Amino acid sequence: MGAAVDKKIAVIHGPNLNLLGKREKSLYGEQRLDEIDAILNDAAKRQRVEIECYQSNSEGEIIEHIQSLMGRTDALVINPAGYTHTSVAIRDAIVALGVPTVEVHLTNIHKREPFRRQSLFADVVDGQVIGFGSDSYVLGLQAAIGLLHRPGR
Repeated sequence: MGAAVDKKIAVIHGPNLNLLGKREKSLYGEQRLDEIDAILNDAAKRQRVEIECYQSNSEGEIIEHIQSLMGRTDALVINPAGYTHTSVAIRDAIVALGVPTVEVHLTNIHKREPFRRQSLFADVVDGQVIGFGSDSYVLGLQAAIGLLHRPGR
């Protein structure tokens, strides 16, 4: 019998991340999203947490998914992708969810085009992990787990 799962963490992948491994390989690498999800699932099992991965290209669907997580997740890891710089509505949904949240990005957004250097989420998330490729997700998951184990959580 395996160890019981302690906590549940939601992972949300934003627009165009379903094209990983196909698009802009010089920026995003060869790894596909399903491979990143498999790595995350393995890491979650080792840490005795359950994760639920979700991807959408639609802002409205991401917002509805975040709202559906209320009362059924303990933390959130999110790569808002292109919505990082534009979506006040996703930001508001994260605030309403009210759980520890880590923002992740495959690339270092601060070394990209000027319009990509600002995150509308930076002031409402607990932290950001950027620029480490798929490792950003694993580090983000570890950070979320760490937040859940802080006293008072």
